[in-house]
Amino acid sequence: MASKVGISLLRSASASRALYSTARSSRHIYSSSFCNTSKSPLTSQFQSRSFSNSLLRLHGHVHKPAPGEEIHVTFVTREGEQIAVEVAAGDNLLDVAQAYDLDMEGACGGSCACSTCHIIVDPEYYDLIPEPDDDENDMLDLAFGLTETSRLGCQVIMTKELDGIRVALPQMTRNLQARDFEKR
Repeated sequence: MASKVGISLLRSASASRALYSTARSSRHIYSSSFCNTSKSPLTSQFQSRSFSNSLLRLHGHVHKPAPGEEIHVTFVTREGEQIAVEVAAGDNLLDVAQAYDLDMEGACGGSCACSTCHIIVDPEYYDLIPEPDDDENDMLDLAFGLTETSRLGCQVIMTKELDGIRVALPQMTRNLQARDFEKR
């Protein structure tokens, strides 16, 4: 086992030397994390770059609503629990549900390529949401427990007109998980 590790390290080292040699002859610029300029004379001519990173608080898709501009949403969970949250205009319901750790999967990441963010909209608010496009309708055809007021959470963008909306999470989704079959 140790000899296999040693051989792979030797291969790795010779591959690195070959890469440095190629880079040196073609004058490519590599990231400082890949070419450590302080330890090798071969890489001393390369410009060093550092990776950029952003603050953790800047990540995520949900925005904090400005005071007085909150939009109220009530999610009804599979167990019947009602969870009221305040969101900002422009957020979609998939991102909001995930930000509040609700059980909405969004397997495609909100790209309208699955039906795992299927929600059932209160009929009182359904007509206030823009009509679903063809892609959303195609995905809704695959949704479990489809109703007349079903939508995909990733496609429902919050506006002031939707203030007070209530949405229910269906009992199951088509992207089946073991917890969908647990007794409740």
